[in-house]
Amino acid sequence: MATSKIKKDDLVKVIAGKDKGKEGKVLSVDTKNNKVLVEGVNMVSKHSKPSMTNQQGGIIEKEAPIDISNVMYVHKGKAVRVGFQGEKKDKVRVAKVNGKLEKID
Repeated sequence: MATSKIKKDDLVKVIAGKDKGKEGKVLSVDTKNNKVLVEGVNMVSKHSKPSMTNQQGGIIEKEAPIDISNVMYVHKGKAVRVGFQGEKKDKVRVAKVNGKLEKID
């Protein structure tokens, strides 16, 4: 299985879809389905019945997952491509900025 280029708590920018141009923090990554959950992006309305945990019920706004290909990592305020450098134990994520590689983590 390939290593994911986007990880939890990364700052990403949406590059396609109805929320194009928005930035947000990654809340979760689903590598099996190639989906990410981004804070404040792709909001959907969910109707919920009254229950013990939610006495009021009603309409709840929450984030829905979007495809990982529709987001780019934000490095120093700019959306950049992410790659890997090194082998096995020395493998690190790097941002590809103007033909140069800058370490991310």
